[in-house]
Amino acid sequence: MKDDMQSLVTHSYDGTPMLQSLPDAVIYPYNTQQVSEVMKVLNRQRIPVIGRGSGTNLCGGTVPVQGGVVMVMHRMNQILEVDLENLTALVQPGLNTKHFTAHVEQLGLFYPPDPSSMSISTIGGNIAECSGGLRGLKYGTTKDYVIGLEAVLANGDIIRTGGKLMKDVAGYDLTKLLVGSEGTLAIITEATLKLVPPPKYRKTMLAMYKDLNGAARTLSKIIENLIIPATLEILDNSTIRVVDAFANLGLPLHMEAILLIEQDGDMESVERDIASITAICNSEQAEQISVAESAEEAERLLTARRSAFTALARLRPTTILEDATVPRSKIADMIMEINRIAAKHQVQICTFGHAGDGNLHPTALTDARNADEIHRVEAAFEEIFEAAISLGGTITGEHGVGMVKAPFLEWKIGKSGIEVMKAIKQSFDPFNILNPGKVFAKESRKRVVIDRG
Repeated sequence: MKDDMQSLVTHSYDGTPMLQSLPDAVIYPYNTQQVSEVMKVLNRQRIPVIGRGSGTNLCGGTVPVQGGVVMVMHRMNQILEVDLENLTALVQPGLNTKHFTAHVEQLGLFYPPDPSSMSISTIGGNIAECSGGLRGLKYGTTKDYVIGLEAVLANGDIIRTGGKLMKDVAGYDLTKLLVGSEGTLAIITEATLKLVPPPKYRKTMLAMYKDLNGAARTLSKIIENLIIPATLEILDNSTIRVVDAFANLGLPLHMEAILLIEQDGDMESVERDIASITAICNSEQAEQISVAESAEEAERLLTARRSAFTALARLRPTTILEDATVPRSKIADMIMEINRIAAKHQVQICTFGHAGDGNLHPTALTDARNADEIHRVEAAFEEIFEAAISLGGTITGEHGVGMVKAPFLEWKIGKSGIEVMKAIKQSFDPFNILNPGKVFAKESRKRVVIDRG
């Protein structure tokens, strides 16, 4: 255990800007039994504990707002088993996501979840937040690949859920309940992950539009034609300019939107789908269409998209990356709402995201030292969340609730939904020591009235 000031400050914040709070101590367990013994002590003394991976989350999920102990899982970072007969892997929570992905690919297998933070984030953090990624449209998100867990409860008891099973309906699905619970119900110490055969062939393309609505109609038509791409991303004009300057792609900077599309599978079906997608793009007046000529070029395009946040973060001292999800058919409406709200509040917001599953990332470029501007940014995001719900969407598609979205959760799930979730929390953690101050706000925000004038 460490309680020196350097360790405390290092673990007082995460990837969320403008949120910081000192813990009382930091602990690095080596195994499940140590986690259990520590939890028994902390539970008896009613001391808060915050499970932490690499702290890349963007909802304030690992900020120790009530002090206590930050439990860092980095020393529990092993791949315990890759079972080639059952196509599963047993891993510890501190395992780096990209390291794990590379390892299973060397064995001829595939773990599809690919959060943009995968080079830094951990499997345990991905599970806590139910991380998404560029491949979410076709392959799903983290919850679709976690089939078993070992976890330590607040009182130190160790539970095991699921296993190497494709079917299991014995009681409530505790595995799925813990995935995405943001460290508020238990400390995850092992995970059984489902692996799949890798796609044999990939092809990546860009479609560029002067008309945002044309790009949005293309998204809908691709799905209507029963084509499910592996990746279907959108970048608005502001993001295009920044990403191009960062990655030197030579993109046309006058485009209102660019779609990044990748399909994978067997060669024949991929070529057929890419031809169909190209025809759809042309029918919606795509100004320019280009197909990557090599795997290296395709990877460069995907890496550039994953670097959007990094590219934007270079422009202003503070970068606030949010997420909201709407039905695919409402993508253009949502982007136009974001642009309208940004203009109304006189703030700079760039938008990109996983358009294929309706998950957008409006990103505000601002300066935490400018209190008036920060107030306008916060007001803008409040209206953006309201706009998403009004369009049939949600306040978060993959970042989680944490501290940032807690005041808005009731907007989405209602008062009764909040009470049910609180009852679940109470049954797992009666003394509220597991990541307190997250998910449930002391007071919900009143719904804003959006003037679309």
